Amino acid sequence: MTTPRPASAASFDAAPLTEPVDPKAVTAFAAELRARGSSGTNGSSIIAIVVIALMAIIVVPVVFTTIVGMVSTPGGSGFAIVPLVIFGAVAVVIAIGSFVGWRRARVTRYRLHRFAQANGMSYEGRVTAPALPGMIFSLGGSRMSTDLVRGTTPRFVEFGNYQYTVKRGKSSTTYRWGYVAVKLDVPLPNIVLDAKGNNGFGSNLPASFQKEQRLSLEGDFDEYFTLYCPEGYERDALYLFSPDIMARFIDNAAELDVEIVDDWMFLYTQRRVSTLDPATWAWLFGAVGALITKLDQWERWRDERLLLENQTAAASASPAASARLANERLPFAPPVGLLSPPPGVAHEGRRLKRSFPWVPVVFMIAFAAFWFWSRSF
Repeated sequence: MTTPRPASAASFDAAPLTEPVDPKAVTAFAAELRARGSSGTNGSSIIAIVVIALMAIIVVPVVFTTIVGMVSTPGGSGFAIVPLVIFGAVAVVIAIGSFVGWRRARVTRYRLHRFAQANGMSYEGRVTAPALPGMIFSLGGSRMSTDLVRGTTPRFVEFGNYQYTVKRGKSSTTYRWGYVAVKLDVPLPNIVLDAKGNNGFGSNLPASFQKEQRLSLEGDFDEYFTLYCPEGYERDALYLFSPDIMARFIDNAAELDVEIVDDWMFLYTQRRVSTLDPATWAWLFGAVGALITKLDQWERWRDERLLLENQTAAASASPAASARLANERLPFAPPVGLLSPPPGVAHEGRRLKRSFPWVPVVFMIAFAAFWFWSRSF
């Protein structure tokens, strides 16, 4: 992956996103994806395509033959064939629309593949249930990432579209997100930046967090983001989000929700990230490029609580050994490096504490009350 830069630098090759494609090359790439089990077409889509094809091959000719027979029958009414004509026309439109959509999806995957190649990256059509620790990746069922574009230099970055389905009784809702996953050098506390620029009626995030974990930062950062960090990690958050890093987030990611969890940083949006729109890629490359140039200082962060946590665990595992070590007198001072905790996060900082999402529930109750009230009149 070439190092992303701000969008104004136009440091990537966007030509493969829009240039004409060779149909034979598209077919060959679709066969390659199927061979390695990474096609973006899932089982339900294949069934739908087969059903529509059968409609076009069987149903439409049958309808046409019936219409001809009715018209040629003496005394037949012309009005009787109107429903059949409408049914046949709808079947044809559905079949053509489905074929066009299927072909467009194949071309899109090929163009994204060529775009990734042109920019020193790789393309993957689909990953089922991606093993990522972000908040959106543990919800619902039928989890799937599609159209993944990945780079490994200067650090691993993945651009992808993601969806999951939540079932409520007999109904279900599919939620769609776009995301950018950036691999960090060390694990960090779970920190969430809820962007205010993309919120509607309350936060658009799929999770709510206890208000005691909300941290106000200096300057105008609070005008753009609501920051949540685990209780007791406020000083660590201030170190990680120094004024220069806050400025980068404001200037380049004010419309993106951000989550830091384990050794990952995720940028979330409720629009497609992996797309054929060059302007979207310019925006994302600019945002990622501006942020990752400031992440080196995060590598130096260490969690002092982890050292105490390890000592406590050792003492509980062997109380006698712990007491013996406490009474021993070392003839020399240990090196400073041995007193520093290793990379990692203590238990209390690994995940934010969730809260119950009262706002949607109150809204639903109010709507139901209004509906029953209006029905009573």
